[in-house]
Amino acid sequence: MKRLDDYRLRLCNKDLVPIVIGGMGVDISTAELALEAARLGGIGHISDAMVPTVSDRRFKTRFVKEKLKKYKYNVANVDKTDVQFDLGRLEEATKMHVGNTMQAKRGEGLVFINCMEKLTMNSPRETLRVRLAAAMDAGIDGITLSAGLHLGSFSLIQDHPRFRDVQLGIIVSSVRALQLFLRKTGRLGRLPDYVVVEGPFAGGHLGFGMDWAKYDLKTIVTEVGQYLAQEQLDIPVIPAGGIFTGSDAVEYLNAGAAAVQVATRFTVTKECGLPDKVKQEYFKADEDDIEVNMISPTGYPMRMLKNSPAIGSGIRPNCEAYGYLLDSTGNCSYIDAYNREVERHPNDKKISVKDKTCLCTHMRNFDCWTCGYYTYRLKDTSRRLPDGSFQLLSAEHVFQDYQFSFDHRVALPEQESVTVIG
Repeated sequence: MKRLDDYRLRLCNKDLVPIVIGGMGVDISTAELALEAARLGGIGHISDAMVPTVSDRRFKTRFVKEKLKKYKYNVANVDKTDVQFDLGRLEEATKMHVGNTMQAKRGEGLVFINCMEKLTMNSPRETLRVRLAAAMDAGIDGITLSAGLHLGSFSLIQDHPRFRDVQLGIIVSSVRALQLFLRKTGRLGRLPDYVVVEGPFAGGHLGFGMDWAKYDLKTIVTEVGQYLAQEQLDIPVIPAGGIFTGSDAVEYLNAGAAAVQVATRFTVTKECGLPDKVKQEYFKADEDDIEVNMISPTGYPMRMLKNSPAIGSGIRPNCEAYGYLLDSTGNCSYIDAYNREVERHPNDKKISVKDKTCLCTHMRNFDCWTCGYYTYRLKDTSRRLPDGSFQLLSAEHVFQDYQFSFDHRVALPEQESVTVIG
């Protein structure tokens, strides 16, 4: 009976364990989590989502406070056109986050960074160019382009000295999206080094409409594989979304996939950036506690726990400090929704906004509990402690369970010793 460890992913002149940990922001896929994946011979992602905020937490910088101080005059203004990121500071934050991670890397694996196109930051092309180039300058092994078609992303960095050296990949949810991307990149003579095919059971933002349940990951992966074979393109395909056991992964590799990308089971590891109390919410969740909604200002559907504090929250937009989702004209759909409710309830001290959420503030505060479809199965991967909580796992335990398990089994962690006082 085959296990995931019987396969290898050939990438960057290395034979890697075919396990990729997805890039969950904001700093949910921490450097520590990515470094464990690399140490164990696979691929780990960090995320560049809200990287100035991440830098402030990790390195005691003051990027967010400096930005708020500069634009404090605009806090009460509906028009956010003036609120711009300092590109030099954005570059500094990215290099600090990536550089420190790469300096700490051990083992034969790789560390990639997940880069969302939908973080438009009131200047889409310029801010994206800085984030990509700074990550490459700081020595990142690879960049996974996500949350968008990225039709112009390669052209932003085509003159960078590492353009043909760093591993570049993209997340797609359909053959059509991949075709559009390849047509653009083909003109530069630079194809992606890998393609992540993300299905409808993934966590966070989905590359589908609210009809997501009509789609099937295995079908999409097959279609992508057939298209690449037809075009005689030898690009590794990496399925993602709903791959919960090592046996699930083996089914894809048997069918021709090069590796799998997984994330949900790592949300309850000690290395994950979620607060421990939020990890317990993931453990406790049942299937009917999970929903797909349209509250994200990006316009994409988003899967999350129904009891996420972000749902229905009516906090004031904090674009002067954050503003990561401001489009090229300084607009965000949450600003519109918030101001609409303020007009409707002028005398209320506290309002509720049901249709959108301030994603920047809530992701920064870990109040937007995005999750994968199979989050309700996490309770079956751990042990219940005497106080009713669940034992947190190590990233190594989860990684090796994927790597060595068979017959759809999930290995429980060793029982932690409990000290009784009194």
